[in-house]
Amino acid sequence: MSDMGEIPDSHPRKASLVARAKLVEASKQGLLADSAMIAHGRGEAFDYLLGEKTNESAKSAIKECAARLLVAKSPVISMNGNTTVLAGRQAILAASIIGCPIEVNIYYRTPERMEKLIMALESMKEEIASENDGETKASVMAVEILGAEADGNIVGLEGPRSICSKKGIESADVVLVPLEDGDRCEALVALGKQVLVIDLNPLSRTARTATVTIVDEVSRAMEIMSKLLLENPTPTDWDNQQTLRDALDVMADASTRI
Repeated sequence: MSDMGEIPDSHPRKASLVARAKLVEASKQGLLADSAMIAHGRGEAFDYLLGEKTNESAKSAIKECAARLLVAKSPVISMNGNTTVLAGRQAILAASIIGCPIEVNIYYRTPERMEKLIMALESMKEEIASENDGETKASVMAVEILGAEADGNIVGLEGPRSICSKKGIESADVVLVPLEDGDRCEALVALGKQVLVIDLNPLSRTARTATVTIVDEVSRAMEIMSKLLLENPTPTDWDNQQTLRDALDVMADASTRI
């Protein structure tokens, strides 16, 4: 079922199967690390318990992230391989509204993978721009894709995870990091940055450390965020621990219906 055209619209889990097919194809093209499908499968397990839909608590978290990105001085959206494949278009739309760059930042960094992921995002930019005109087209084409130059450093980390763009994550005050890892999230928070994450596991170190956690699937969350950004929301006195408790309550409730 690698051919997405074979999946009928009536299939109850078409979105999930399309996502898998995208990742399989991207892996064949060399965009993803060998462990990409493992990471995706782990997230899907949590999404089952969420009913594969965005709950009200997650929508509130998405709105809060949108608000904080809009008022940030130097926001950036950090993308890895999986998120580029699954939510690259949504991220570009969000970045075009915010007026911020996107940084490709991956753990298993090779020149080949970085080039392919950056090219993929640049291609998505051109596609979106061709579908629009006027200010929207101009703002989409103005989105800068960073990551090719590894000229920045995340203080507190060692090895590949410390590498970043000086114009992106190193200089940012607010970082949106979908599908992130705990070490980098902790280091960024320790540096005084607001870290906004999309993580389907509310028990992960990333989810518990972040400033705001969206417990939702990345493409759903980014699509909603692109719409909420246009509403120009304002930040609140956010209780992230309550958000995590809300997600766990939804998952616990799902287990009682078996």
